[in-house]
Amino acid sequence: MKAATVSVIGRPSAGKSTIVNTITGMKVSITSPTPQTTRNKIRGIYTDQRGQLVFTDTPGYHLSDKEINKRMQDVTVSSLSDSDMILYMLDGTRTPGKEEETIAELVKQSGVPVVAVVNKADILSAEKTEEAKAFLRSHFPDSAVLSASAAKDEGIDEVLIELFRLAPEGEMMYDESMYTDQDLEFRLSEIIREKTISSLSDEMPHVIYVEIEDMEYSEERKEVWVRAVINVERDGQKGMIVGKGGSNIRRIRKESFAEIRRIFPGSKLNLDLRVKADPKWRTSGKVLSRIFR
Repeated sequence: MKAATVSVIGRPSAGKSTIVNTITGMKVSITSPTPQTTRNKIRGIYTDQRGQLVFTDTPGYHLSDKEINKRMQDVTVSSLSDSDMILYMLDGTRTPGKEEETIAELVKQSGVPVVAVVNKADILSAEKTEEAKAFLRSHFPDSAVLSASAAKDEGIDEVLIELFRLAPEGEMMYDESMYTDQDLEFRLSEIIREKTISSLSDEMPHVIYVEIEDMEYSEERKEVWVRAVINVERDGQKGMIVGKGGSNIRRIRKESFAEIRRIFPGSKLNLDLRVKADPKWRTSGKVLSRIFR
């Protein structure tokens, strides 16, 4: 039996979260058209008759001196040497530049076996696909270079074949029924953050973080209470989350409720959402340490 850990690396919006969700067949990582949605290492677990692959979905690597971006860079870099393999995702719709070159160099320096994938192949011309593959081959001449569409579930079997080929023999790290090892509070906060992001635009998603303030479960009554806070930076931003007459916060709650309820089948769910302003949280070491755990 094969068993391996796989770090999924790439620029923001390269499709890292999407491929982890597609491979596991479950909602492991939140997704959004907004770049840098993923902030933490998030593990998705795939098991079949060949063995087990544990994927770590990392934040998109983005060159920036902002404290929050530096934290995300650290999360990504630290995962490289911790894994048995690297799945390098390249967004074929974007021409590789300095940022892509930096990521490729970091991956090469890790000394870890690499499977390189040109993603979004379903919307690429043959010429663009070959250009992207040429970039990857130039950096990883001894690695498999594939093309796929994570969103359309095309080419994913070939990616798994190559990963299992490289994976070492070993025992399963998790029970075969598991698809993630995220703790419950983190999963709930990420669901709420995803639904909040989807209701906003421009830079607003980057000023949001969600905390689960309290969670209670009554076995006798089969009832769950979840109280969460959507934090922004300024009082003026709270109105954008709440919306006119509370319309947006009701939408966020409704969409979050529908997804969270699937985590507690057979139980009555009570979901309380509030919005607070936490000035300059993106530069607060204390807050960032809570978020990047």
